Amino acid sequence: QQKQLADIEKFIERFRYKATKSRQVQSKIKMLDKIDRVEVDDVDKSSIHFKFPPAPPSGKIVIEANALAKSYGSNRVFSNVDFAIERNDFIAFVGKNGEGKTTLAKIITEDLDHSGECKIGHNVKIGYYAQNQADLLDPDRTVFQTIDDVAVGEIRPKVRNILGSFLFAGEDIEKKVKVLSGGEKSRLALAKLLLSPVNLLVLDEPTNHLDMMSKDILKNALLMYDGTLIVVSHDRDFMQGLTNKVFEFRDGNVRQHLGDIYDFLDKKRLATLDQLNIQRANARNDNSEPVSQQKVNYEKKKLLDKELRKVSNRIEKSEEEIHRIESEIAAIDQMLANPDKHLAQMEDGSIYTRYEKLKIQLKSEMDNWEMLHLEHEEIKEGAGE
Repeated sequence: QQKQLADIEKFIERFRYKATKSRQVQSKIKMLDKIDRVEVDDVDKSSIHFKFPPAPPSGKIVIEANALAKSYGSNRVFSNVDFAIERNDFIAFVGKNGEGKTTLAKIITEDLDHSGECKIGHNVKIGYYAQNQADLLDPDRTVFQTIDDVAVGEIRPKVRNILGSFLFAGEDIEKKVKVLSGGEKSRLALAKLLLSPVNLLVLDEPTNHLDMMSKDILKNALLMYDGTLIVVSHDRDFMQGLTNKVFEFRDGNVRQHLGDIYDFLDKKRLATLDQLNIQRANARNDNSEPVSQQKVNYEKKKLLDKELRKVSNRIEKSEEEIHRIESEIAAIDQMLANPDKHLAQMEDGSIYTRYEKLKIQLKSEMDNWEMLHLEHEEIKEGAGE
């Protein structure tokens, strides 16, 4: 929660006096007022950090594409795409689902055929984390063995700490892969990949099964990575300050932008990646055939009023869900403060698993609440209220 509060306050201070961000700032202020602040002891992350193995040297040009195109039957994903990715570039792939982010990632990792050129540079060694990466794990190895197999040098004595940063502790590390849940397998696959000596990391939604602390540990490790990075993600907070270029996937094209995700969103005057979809839907509506202006105004107001009611209802439900999650977290906090009364749940680890899931749910619902408020403000502005 402390990180969440700090991020919100940082955003408010950064954009408080910027006219284009006034609605977003007000939304953040409302969010701060809604949060019940909980005092907790600081967690020492230094004991569970890790560093990547040194990246093998590669050529200056890591990936070069010329007239690159991909279609599935008659469905064109993108075409005539040109770019060059250089050594030590950190790139974010952004855009709505179905625009080709994962498709290009698979082409770069040579997992998908295509037309045009996509050339891999000299001595480039690729590590790819796909959303189905967990399927490639050996089901008969234990969690510890899976990581110990790839840990080398100074990392090897720290295998248990590394596993802890990905939420594997105690008896969990002796479990066989085949008995792990889908989320646990995904976390293990990510940990294994990050310990492999590669100089191009391609990560497709790497934070989907990580809690907030694990995200921070992963991000800090990536910031010290001395290779080249491509990240496909909808997690704005994770992406902030991580990349130096953005590839925007839109309408069958790939556009390049300098800067990190906040620079990109600020240029677009957006607060979240989800608002890309809202903006594009509005643009499509602007291209409709001209009709009677009076009728247009009436129909527009009618539609906006309806949308306003729907969003208001969703905000109310989101606030109820936030309150429910916060209440359950508070109840678990009380249990953790009195462990002798809850020995069974402490011993089997279920209380800790539930606690981490609730924190992830709370972060997700807070993001949803914020997006809904921004959408509500945009609709009100469009309706002239």
